[in-house]
Amino acid sequence: MSPLQSKASATPDSATPTKNFPKTTPTFAAIGSPYFGILLACMAVIVILSNIGASKGVQFGPIITDGGFFLFPFAYILGDVISEIYGFKVNRKAILTTFALSIFASLSYWVMIALPGFTDDFGLAKQQALQDALGPVPQIVLASLLAFLAGQSVNSAIMVRLKAHHGERKLWVRLMGSSGAGEFLDTLIFCAIAAPVIGIVGSGMFVNYVLVGFVYKVGVQYALIPVTAVVIRWFKRNEPSYVEAAPAT
Repeated sequence: MSPLQSKASATPDSATPTKNFPKTTPTFAAIGSPYFGILLACMAVIVILSNIGASKGVQFGPIITDGGFFLFPFAYILGDVISEIYGFKVNRKAILTTFALSIFASLSYWVMIALPGFTDDFGLAKQQALQDALGPVPQIVLASLLAFLAGQSVNSAIMVRLKAHHGERKLWVRLMGSSGAGEFLDTLIFCAIAAPVIGIVGSGMFVNYVLVGFVYKVGVQYALIPVTAVVIRWFKRNEPSYVEAAPAT
């Protein structure tokens, strides 16, 4: 063997230093600890409450939105946390579980409305109020399910792909990059299905509803990125299976 061949055989197959491998090897935790259950419960409650609130149209001067506007961005923030810590497949399970619970809640509202109530004036007034408040929810749940499925799936897929590229670095890039695409798709689908039952009519009101919803949701997520990053770092330090799977530094 010539000296040149000997030198070539001693050269590593990849020019990438070993210390860079973690940047392209994403780390995810298992769901055996209690932390995932807490995140899932919070996401489900937020989505269910958002569906109830969305049955009410809300107007601040020229701004048109619905009664669930202040809650829903937090569902996406929780989705970001789950995607970053547990990965795409686990986040998909969280989405489907939230869907199932939302459908169960909607069916429960239907049973509550259908049950025979008191026939005095007070009982009839309460029945009408319950029907007005929860009657539109099934259509809103349908809108929410389709929108959340599409938006969260895109959001989670982008998060995980960027993590595969950057590893543990540039968390803020993942949070910002995933929010815009996921929230736009979610807002457009939800508004298209839910707008009629909320009372939003005409192209002007609809465009207002979509734009306000999108800008607000993304704005909240961007504004809370520092908080989201702190929460994610806490989970990375305290989720046992993540600590075990993380590469040594």
